[in-house]
Amino acid sequence: MAAPTPTVILGAGIIGCSIAYYLSEHQDPSSIHIVEPANELFSSASGYAGGFLARDWHGPATAQLAALSFEEHRRLAEEHCGRDRWGYSATVAIGYAASAEGAGKKRGDDWLRDGTSRADAAPTESTGAAQGGKTDDDAMIPGWLRRREGDQVDFISASDDGRPTTAQVDPALLCAFLLQECVDRGVTVHQPARVVEFGKDAEGNLATVSIVAEGGGAATTRKPPSMLAIPHTPILVTPCTRLIVAAGAWSGRAFGDLFPDSGTEIPVGSLAGHSVVFKSPRWHRELEEKGCHTVFTTADEFAPEIFARLGGGIYFAGLNSDAIPLPDLPGTVWPDPEAIQLLMRTAGELMGSEEDMDDLEVVQEGLCFRPVTPRGVPIVSRVSDDLLGAGLTTKSGADGGVYLATGHGPWGISLSLGTGKVLAEMAQGRAVSADVSAL
Repeated sequence: MAAPTPTVILGAGIIGCSIAYYLSEHQDPSSIHIVEPANELFSSASGYAGGFLARDWHGPATAQLAALSFEEHRRLAEEHCGRDRWGYSATVAIGYAASAEGAGKKRGDDWLRDGTSRADAAPTESTGAAQGGKTDDDAMIPGWLRRREGDQVDFISASDDGRPTTAQVDPALLCAFLLQECVDRGVTVHQPARVVEFGKDAEGNLATVSIVAEGGGAATTRKPPSMLAIPHTPILVTPCTRLIVAAGAWSGRAFGDLFPDSGTEIPVGSLAGHSVVFKSPRWHRELEEKGCHTVFTTADEFAPEIFARLGGGIYFAGLNSDAIPLPDLPGTVWPDPEAIQLLMRTAGELMGSEEDMDDLEVVQEGLCFRPVTPRGVPIVSRVSDDLLGAGLTTKSGADGGVYLATGHGPWGISLSLGTGKVLAEMAQGRAVSADVSAL
């Protein structure tokens, strides 16, 4: 295990938790601090995203990272009962058009690929249009999806040596697992809290950071929500020679607040997305053994994405907007009632029964903000010292540095574990498991 390099991670979302998880395998976990300003853990994309995983839907810049991450998701699930603990499951991905007119429209999987995944479509196999009877592949089409005469179904999943290359998780449960593992190892989590300033050593290198409680109260060292919080002092100065910014859509703000003299603007914006989780009488535990499904389809006003999860929930989303302002903190903006009503109405049309389109039970409404970049690929790199401002430098090699891990767009959950592993390897001076030089 490497000598402890005092490390502070800004952000306790899935990227920050993944980085801490892999860092703590190769250095003293007590030297790692996670700082999260939100009052509620996983209150943005890490808790309210769809959780879709794809191994080979990605372009050259992220192809290796995606493959590594997909295998890490599978490995962790196999080693830690991920199916039961965070709903990990292989999934059959389907493109669905309710009519011939809809077959040419943009689907939910199209926006996933635009700028963030490979240009050519994932392998597809069409079942053709339904003609009132059953097609040969009807057994692979979910029973909770309403079928209409003339609709079109394409299978867009692929397999590698018989192993599916698409899967899904419940991201909030995966985040809770990762964070609990970190805490059990000895990683410290400060929440709600914020890093407000840094200190230098005699050579001008980054040496400390000051952590203050968010909202004026006492900061806490916190385990996941089910655990008790331990009071901490309102201001804590902790050693820090390695700083990692992994605050999702808030990464640019976090960097700018801590390094106001930098003059460097981190190119990360936000894409807001509404979602609803339903219970359907046509999706229940007895059917889960036959497999989960992901459906990408079209509607009049947006491109729905539907994920049937283990445990009986069906996640319904696809209503995205870059016009909703990023709030000061995650979890402080409520979903728009009109957006939720549109999701519910569309879900009823696609998933409701013929007799009762309103037989879906709402169990969760969500609004999350995904971090996006102009290039459509994430940032996973060390920040050059000359971009920090104020004459600040960092120790060379694995002894220090400021790092960024953000901008994953719609692929944050899918790329999370690979990002955590590669960033940890990069920061600790080890050989990286995937080439991210093009990011």
